[in-house]
Amino acid sequence: MLRFLTAGESHGPSLVVVVEGLPAGLAVDADDLAAELARRRLGFGRGPRMRFERDQVRLLGGVRHGRTLGSPVAVEVANTEWPKWQEEMKAAPGTPSQRLTAPRPGHADLAGMLKYSFDDARDVLERASARETAARVAAGYLAKALLATIGVTVVSHVVRIGAAASSGPRPAPADLAAVDASEVRCLDVAAAEAMVAEIRAAAKVGDSLGGVAEVVAYGVPVGLGSYVHWDRKLDGLLAGALMSIHAVKAVEIGDGTIQAAQRGSVAHDAITTAAGHARGGGFERRSDHAGGLEGGVSSGAPIIARVSMKPLATLNRPVLETVDLATGESTVSFKERTDVTAVPALGVVAEAMTALVLAREAQRKFGGDTVEEFTRNLEGYLEGLGSHASSARPA
Repeated sequence: MLRFLTAGESHGPSLVVVVEGLPAGLAVDADDLAAELARRRLGFGRGPRMRFERDQVRLLGGVRHGRTLGSPVAVEVANTEWPKWQEEMKAAPGTPSQRLTAPRPGHADLAGMLKYSFDDARDVLERASARETAARVAAGYLAKALLATIGVTVVSHVVRIGAAASSGPRPAPADLAAVDASEVRCLDVAAAEAMVAEIRAAAKVGDSLGGVAEVVAYGVPVGLGSYVHWDRKLDGLLAGALMSIHAVKAVEIGDGTIQAAQRGSVAHDAITTAAGHARGGGFERRSDHAGGLEGGVSSGAPIIARVSMKPLATLNRPVLETVDLATGESTVSFKERTDVTAVPALGVVAEAMTALVLAREAQRKFGGDTVEEFTRNLEGYLEGLGSHASSARPA
């Protein structure tokens, strides 16, 4: 079953991700992987590091001649800034040139320093940094490649930055290039312009902005996840994965919190037969308020999740009050180089986490040591669903 582990620090020599459980025979291309990582750097409002950072990718194991071997796949994402940080971040014994002792509110600094008895916030922030998401996106590329073999596509777009929100339609898989071409990854042109204006206004005063990205998975077959145990419910697995993304404070599935104010007569998705809808078992919903999930199980409708990111904790100008742990005196938090907003990148990382969860659950259901076996098992499952659906229809 698919699982992954990342290692590395923000200013260390590289990040590494090991992905275990991929079947043999999956096509992998280092250039395509690099292109996926480049998407994580997209977006108006990103900091200067995104402008000169380049993700140098190496496949360290598990791939031969462009195909997975069935063994763990290891990917290294090198840090182009490492030469400037070799002394400060070296693994050998030494002393930091400067200790960061004024933790930033809203960051992991203080909690991490107290938890691990550190006297330098850099021991925390280097791993707590969102730079780690580059390794997740690399793992997500592999999960997306596996999902593509069974016709599943995961896309995202930005629906809010600050006070500017989009009311436009959700992008289809064919729209992903157009989404990425937008400065803020939003197809709603008027909303995108308002988002850019919000970012410019916040940047002018040195402040930061949060927002919301929406991720949509198309082609997911009915039956992923389970209602029989709390830790097998697909909506819980997705929510946990998405909540693990840096600075995310809320996750909604389908209509989410809107349904708390609705009556059941308008909140649920009517079911109808649909002979051509094999991935829904021969049934489909007239709407998708549930976001493709019912009882913790995929319904065959598109899976929809929205991810809310708080404003970033490092500010360029407004001061955030804190305490210097070295002196015990009130002071202002230290500053690291930062973005005004990372919401456009949030969508790309959310795609990766969604793909990793869906790929794992697809493997749990369909299994297979090779890609051919994996896809064949899905085909057999869908054929069985078709027979079941036919017997449920009136003569």
